[in-house]
Amino acid sequence: MSFFDKLTGIKTEEEKSGAKKQTKKKKVAAPEGGEPRPEKSGRELEKPKSEGQLSIDVYETNGDFIIQSTIAGVKAEDLDIAVENDLVTIRGSRQRASGEEGKNYFYQECYWGGFARKVILPQEVDGSRAEAKVKDGILTLTIPKIQKTKKKKVSVKQEE
Repeated sequence: MSFFDKLTGIKTEEEKSGAKKQTKKKKVAAPEGGEPRPEKSGRELEKPKSEGQLSIDVYETNGDFIIQSTIAGVKAEDLDIAVENDLVTIRGSRQRASGEEGKNYFYQECYWGGFARKVILPQEVDGSRAEAKVKDGILTLTIPKIQKTKKKKVSVKQEE
């Protein structure tokens, strides 16, 4: 149905009769020893399993950058934090409690599994002095800024 038809309420013969187009699904070659399976349409394609993205807050003080994130249900040993120059990478995993499988959920919005987040900070930091703490389900990562020296005036000598 075109945009104009939607505005005017004009329906095609197919729409009036309620008929839907029948499309044949193509068969995809079977994996070794298996049966051919129908090809999936664009909407049905499975998304590759990937890491979830960690939500963060980033702010700065005079000497540090502070990164905070809610990581309830994640143990400290399940976190991996790396700092290199101005890039911070936080990876981890939130495991579902045992016995949670097979429940009939009405809502399921909590993310379970691996997650990661990379942050580029506006200046270089000293990763060797970074500190990470978890308290009440909040990760707080404090990373000291590298204090660069101020511009130094260079005098120019006149050679004769």
